Amino acid sequence: QVSLVESGGGLVQAGGSLRLSCAASRRIFSTCNMAWFRQAPGKEREFVAAISWSDGSTAYVDSVKGRFTISRDNAKNTVSLQMNSLQPEDTAVYYCGADPSVRVRLTPGYYDYWGQGTQVTVSS
Repeated sequence: QVSLVESGGGLVQAGGSLRLSCAASRRIFSTCNMAWFRQAPGKEREFVAAISWSDGSTAYVDSVKGRFTISRDNAKNTVSLQMNSLQPEDTAVYYCGADPSVRVRLTPGYYDYWGQGTQVTVSS
């Protein structure tokens, strides 16, 4: 059973924008913190952004602050990642994760549910 489904990846030129979306079941969405991670070839999965299920507070990795925005739509059970001013170093497979912990976690090991990933490629 697929828990999370991502969409919105693609190819974009440096400086461009993309919006990723992740759809979750109501049960998962209403009880989990949601986050985006990314993994480039030969590298470990890296935290990008997270949003709390309880108060909507957010966290970002320093390299995307001011460029990326995470948000959640409680009516649609979706979490989105708006990515602006994209750079070639943002190229990776982006994964949506859901974590039932009380606090927002930045480590992928805490996340119980994952999507299949969506490719983001930024050309220079």
